[in-house]
Amino acid sequence: MSANPEIAFDGADALNDRDFATVRQLIADYAGIKLSLQKRNMVYNRLLRRLRARGVGSFGDYLQLVQREGSDEREAFVNALTTNLTAFFREPHHFDLLLARARERAGRRGAPLRCWSSACSTGEEAWSIAMVLREAECPGEVLGTDIDTEVLNTAQAGVYRMERASTLPAERLRKHFLRGTGDNEGLVSLRGELRSMVRFGQLNLQSPVWPAMERFDVIFCRNVVIYFDREFQKKLLTRLADLLVPGGLLMVGHSESFPAAHPGFRSCGRTAYERLGG
Repeated sequence: MSANPEIAFDGADALNDRDFATVRQLIADYAGIKLSLQKRNMVYNRLLRRLRARGVGSFGDYLQLVQREGSDEREAFVNALTTNLTAFFREPHHFDLLLARARERAGRRGAPLRCWSSACSTGEEAWSIAMVLREAECPGEVLGTDIDTEVLNTAQAGVYRMERASTLPAERLRKHFLRGTGDNEGLVSLRGELRSMVRFGQLNLQSPVWPAMERFDVIFCRNVVIYFDREFQKKLLTRLADLLVPGGLLMVGHSESFPAAHPGFRSCGRTAYERLGG
């Protein structure tokens, strides 16, 4: 009997303790993600799809494939286990703070407001940032990064099912989206005015070396550090602090407070922090 009776097993062995331990070690090594023991069913469900896609008969054989030198399955393994829950204007209080900052910058006619969505998933967060900047008539640049190449493809395309944007006010939909017709009925696409503001790229926050980046005015790093151990959270926070201009904003997830202990930040709102010093 399978670990999940709703899924046909197709002859695959169960995800035994040894294989689950191997999965946890590999995703920690490859992506810095710390999977709890309670994630076993999630791992089973997601990796079973990869077993079927590769025609592999057991989790043990699949994990050997993942670990093989030069394996083309390693990226798919990481993608399968990356959590990608997101939505347009998720945690709206952060976008209220961003709007105030964007209006202030627009009034001073300064340099473009540089924003980074550091775990952008399928792109809704990055596009929401761009919408705020456009509505504030604030020149801006938005970078969206993620470890998962599949979700980045979706983000870059900027095309979504209508239901993904159905919670947005009608005025915002008209201003920022084009509705699909004919074969594209039921789809919406981001307008060109936003596309010129946003770029996407792959980045593993756990990587010891990041590509060179100019400093940002606003960084969104939400609902991702929960997968990292405490020691790496401290290292990540130092790196984010170095990439924020003085007075810059760091937005974290609704249940995260890890910047509170850093002397370079002060709280400036619900799960929002301002970079202190020079």
